[in-house]
Amino acid sequence: MTRAIRIANCSGFYGDRVSAAREMVDGGPIDVLTGDYLAELTMLILWKARQKDASAGYAKTFLTQMEQVLGTCLDRGIRVVTNAGGLNPAGLADSLRQLADKLGLAPRIAYVDGDNILGRVDELIAGGDTLAHLETGQALSDAGVMPVSANAYLGAWGITEALAEEADIVVCPRVTDASLVVGPAAWWHRWSRTDYKALAGAVVAGHIIECGPQATGGNYSWLDEVTDRRYPGFPIAEVEADGSSVITKHADTGGLVSPSTVTAQLLYEIDDPAYANPDVVAHFDTIRLEQVDTDRVRVSGIEGTAPPDQLKVAVNYIGGYRNTMTLVLTGLDIDEKAAWAEQQLFDILGGKDRFSDVDVRLLRFDHEDATKNEEATAHLRITVKDPDPRVVGRAFSNATMELALASYSGFHTTTPPTSESAYGVYWPTRLPAELIDHRVVLPDGACRTIPPAPTGHHGTLTPSPTRLPPAPAGETRRAPLGRICAARSGDKGGNANIGVWTRTDVEYAWLREYLTVEKVRELLPEAADLEIRRYELANLYALNFVVVGLLGNGVAASTRPDPQAKGLGEYLRSRQVSIPVDLLAEPEEAV
Repeated sequence: MTRAIRIANCSGFYGDRVSAAREMVDGGPIDVLTGDYLAELTMLILWKARQKDASAGYAKTFLTQMEQVLGTCLDRGIRVVTNAGGLNPAGLADSLRQLADKLGLAPRIAYVDGDNILGRVDELIAGGDTLAHLETGQALSDAGVMPVSANAYLGAWGITEALAEEADIVVCPRVTDASLVVGPAAWWHRWSRTDYKALAGAVVAGHIIECGPQATGGNYSWLDEVTDRRYPGFPIAEVEADGSSVITKHADTGGLVSPSTVTAQLLYEIDDPAYANPDVVAHFDTIRLEQVDTDRVRVSGIEGTAPPDQLKVAVNYIGGYRNTMTLVLTGLDIDEKAAWAEQQLFDILGGKDRFSDVDVRLLRFDHEDATKNEEATAHLRITVKDPDPRVVGRAFSNATMELALASYSGFHTTTPPTSESAYGVYWPTRLPAELIDHRVVLPDGACRTIPPAPTGHHGTLTPSPTRLPPAPAGETRRAPLGRICAARSGDKGGNANIGVWTRTDVEYAWLREYLTVEKVRELLPEAADLEIRRYELANLYALNFVVVGLLGNGVAASTRPDPQAKGLGEYLRSRQVSIPVDLLAEPEEAV
């Protein structure tokens, strides 16, 4: 094909907008419909589902979406590529066949597998692979845990192979999110496995559209720019033969596609700008963005290098049991009331030492002389963890109710006493790609093995220099950091990332100089004692910070009220800092 391939997204997570598939198919021309359903936490959710039903383990909402659009997709030649297969891609493929039979349709269905290494963990360890934690370096065997899921992040070439064999639907397990775009683009344009520049461009396009409307105005800091407040249209990537792309959305849909909304998604949940995928390393510090028309942003200039010889592996294990009770405090003497309630509760329970972990947080929402009752309240949130479910079950939550008539005035809780729940711990590691059996089962039942990608030194590239003016100096005024920059934050296992960016080179020159690691520690008290990594992406007028360990052992185990760090960037923007007055004036022209 010589024209660009139009690849649409219809899901950013398991539980996203069910009607999005129909909206993308009916809203205008597309060649491929993709959906991303898997996050690190989702694999644990799907494992729990399989404990109740061995035939489960995939995203069932995908079947609902296919029931709405499968006939239209077949009529129009729209291919469907999804990672909704989760822990059971073969099971989802079977369910799709049953659905198609009910609808009187006969799609050609392929599925990818080989990511699941759970049954091989002991064998791999015995063979000398320690499955060491990426951050701590601890060997999995030394942790004394039993994994419940272990999945390698596969690349795109199984998808490409299936599409080349005329599959109408390709069901994937734990492939990288970007592979859902890379695979179709490589098939359409007939790229080779060493077309690194083109592959890197497709990785970037895939990263931009993988989270649905987060690229089209959703979760966007500069709300005033989004004048169409209808539900944002889901994104489309028009990927060219050279790997460059245009990001857009269907006409007459809500939201906005601009260089800044695209930047917001580019900075979401990344680490080093050398963004490693199984098939290529895409260098995010070489990306160039250009508004070419209304709701159309060209993405170009991406450099790609050979991928690493190892694949990331997501391991989950059950870390124990937890329970949380939230006490409401109202009006005066909030600190004293909280301290007394905490003391009383743990006196009743026999002390904090009986639990393996205790987390107590006083969340202040109260205002002095509040005009509404709820605006005078704070929450005392108490979480306990232990390997023994009986310790943190009703024995804990019932004890809070003993305070109901015997503690501070105005005592009440947000929920009645609750039972314990199991929580998972995320363990990121790597394995040599040659040890992973990446396979694709084609529509005719034939199974093919996908060899590892050719590898090489992927290091760093030296991007073209971005010429910046001198950072403004002179008189400053205290104002929120968000007057200058936008932000997007999220989770990377137990780490949190915060991407911040500006609209002009002058603003970036100041931000780059001002927002050091030390300044971030000062502005984010939670991060004061944690490692913080800082990366510059001058091409995007952006900085990316990775706060190591902020989320503990991952989303499922985190006791933060915001366990995925979704609001961390907006909190950073709210902090008052000293900003040059020249920057606080309205810019004549935003870049």
